[in-house]
Amino acid sequence: MAGFQHGLDFGELQNGLTQDNVVVPTTTNQISPPVTWIKGFLSPKQQQLLMMEVEQYPLDRVAIEVYGKQHFIPRTQAWFGDLGCDYHYSKLHITALAWPKVLSRLRAKLLSEHQIDSNSVLVNRYADGRDCMGWHSDDEPEIITDSAIASVTLGACRDFVVRHKSTHTKVNFALESGDLLIMHPGMQQQWQHALPKRLKVTEPRINFTFRHIIANYYR
Repeated sequence: MAGFQHGLDFGELQNGLTQDNVVVPTTTNQISPPVTWIKGFLSPKQQQLLMMEVEQYPLDRVAIEVYGKQHFIPRTQAWFGDLGCDYHYSKLHITALAWPKVLSRLRAKLLSEHQIDSNSVLVNRYADGRDCMGWHSDDEPEIITDSAIASVTLGACRDFVVRHKSTHTKVNFALESGDLLIMHPGMQQQWQHALPKRLKVTEPRINFTFRHIIANYYR
């Protein structure tokens, strides 16, 4: 734990969670997504340590099948998790890599401070504003029912947009480096989310999506 003591440990709340840190989403028609947005969840030092570790991750730009054709996704990614917590989507099987040191401490910080119990995390790196993510819900069958999903942002500020599946109400979150967005139970069933292109953004953005899935679901 050397180098993480005295306010730098991910198990310790650096800045203190105050009412000013928590942003409540509002919409014009009274429909709000079940999320909690915590600005400045990670201190600048914690962000720096995590960014240094990300540079060592085996990030890969995988190809997925869409209407029978292979397309490379517009971002690079890596999947970490406990033994047996593999990832499946678009006919891909991705074996979970062992938890890196700093990422493991971020996982512990989420559990101790916000009771986010996770056993896997998807890391997406968006090189600039041309990299993006289309509309979708994190509703894979292996995700444990009524579990929260935590999203931590590092790097460039990007718009994270959510859309209600029935009313098409949209809410935009301009997530900055160090912010935490918790998507509570019901979010994936009622809302979709996306990271649209923003061509004026020239810096990379890294996102960590922590999930609690059923181990060995596909075995």
